[in-house]
Amino acid sequence: MIVITAPTGQIGRLVTDRLLAAGAPVRLIARDPARLPGEVRERAEVVPGSHGDPDVVAKAFAGADTVFWLLPPNHRAADLHAAFVDFTRPACAAFTEQGVQRVVGVSALGRGTPMAANAGHVTASLAMDDLIAGTGVAYRALALPTFMDNMLRQAEPIKNEGVFVSCSPGDRKAPACAVRDIAAAAADLLLDGTWTGVEEVPLLGPEDLSLDDMAQIMTEVLRRPVRYRQVPVEKFRAGLLRAGMSEAVAQGMVEMFQAKDAGLDHGVTRTPRNTSPTTFRQWCEETLRPAVH
Repeated sequence: MIVITAPTGQIGRLVTDRLLAAGAPVRLIARDPARLPGEVRERAEVVPGSHGDPDVVAKAFAGADTVFWLLPPNHRAADLHAAFVDFTRPACAAFTEQGVQRVVGVSALGRGTPMAANAGHVTASLAMDDLIAGTGVAYRALALPTFMDNMLRQAEPIKNEGVFVSCSPGDRKAPACAVRDIAAAAADLLLDGTWTGVEEVPLLGPEDLSLDDMAQIMTEVLRRPVRYRQVPVEKFRAGLLRAGMSEAVAQGMVEMFQAKDAGLDHGVTRTPRNTSPTTFRQWCEETLRPAVH
């Protein structure tokens, strides 16, 4: 039995679809089961509730061999470390109590770099990895850079104004990966019952691109001018707060971007094994363009 957390999110939904297509026995933890497609509810077991709830994870992990662990977003968290680590503690206890053998988690690049100690969400995510690994389960942490799919949050300004914004320099090149490739890697690990030990699994996308590079590719794919605009850090933080983020979450985002600007995502050497396939141009053609049009 494979347990999937956050099955209604971007990654969890794709992982669920892949496992069901492979005929694997799947159990889903869903805060709102009604958000699951009807065909998914028919083919998978569903445990209602939050995967931060001790009773829910104890029930969901009973008889399970493998768990896909994905933290739900909490934009109003008062403490970032607690949002990652404390939320995960009940699951870690249940891994041990219920005899879970393997866990695949969604995490971040940066381990071993000097920037990781003050990288906001990344620092908290790496602490979560350590907590899970400390239970003794076999663990694979998907170590991820920025998601291409995050650009969908700015689909409206891209469409209406031909612009997207962040606080990073436009010429800084960095890796980026597509959600579809993350889900594929996760599903492959979840379906493989042979691995042991604790390892990171980096996914770097096929190339490093700057935000200016991305703007040029979007211009070509969308056939309309798109430009990147860097905004000052304080203005960026203020925008996050206006969007509803707490002070702690907004500050964690700023610290993460500043750590990335300092080289956080460049601690892993690109190899054929960690080069995921979807290019940013392909992602724009297949995902961004329909969203904008």
